[in-house]
Amino acid sequence: MNQRHPTKTEDRIAFVQSCWHKDIVDECRKAFVAEIVRLGLPEDRIDHYEVPGVFEIPLEAKLLAESGRYQAIVASGLVVNGGIYRHEFVSDAVINGLMQVQLATSVPVISAVLTPQAFHEHDEHRRFFREHFVVKGAEAASACWRTLAHVRHARGLAAAAD
Repeated sequence: MNQRHPTKTEDRIAFVQSCWHKDIVDECRKAFVAEIVRLGLPEDRIDHYEVPGVFEIPLEAKLLAESGRYQAIVASGLVVNGGIYRHEFVSDAVINGLMQVQLATSVPVISAVLTPQAFHEHDEHRRFFREHFVVKGAEAASACWRTLAHVRHARGLAAAAD
């Protein structure tokens, strides 16, 4: 199946990432850009935004979605353990916030916000999560590409029904 048809070259995507563990999260953005370009969206159609931490991502995503400039928003960040209850609270708040953004604005939001149960500041974990974010970035690009096609199709059905 030819995968080059789901988006239009005028589509614009916002990539929002947290700066907490930026060196790790950057790997997601790089892999996302490489894969979405491979699929056919020009790199100059991707705008990159940074926020301090994952907790700030949903508001940034909402403001960008409401701007009308973007056909999709991609969010990336790393929620590290700060105690099990804090970790779960932050994870739930961010993921629920992203879901609310897409439901309220009808702009798809793709999440590459990772919430590992354990993260330790040593080379082995940092290497593992850098590599894992490369995989997640490519997966996010594929999900974004397919989602844009599905949204475009659904909107076409709605327009045809009018």
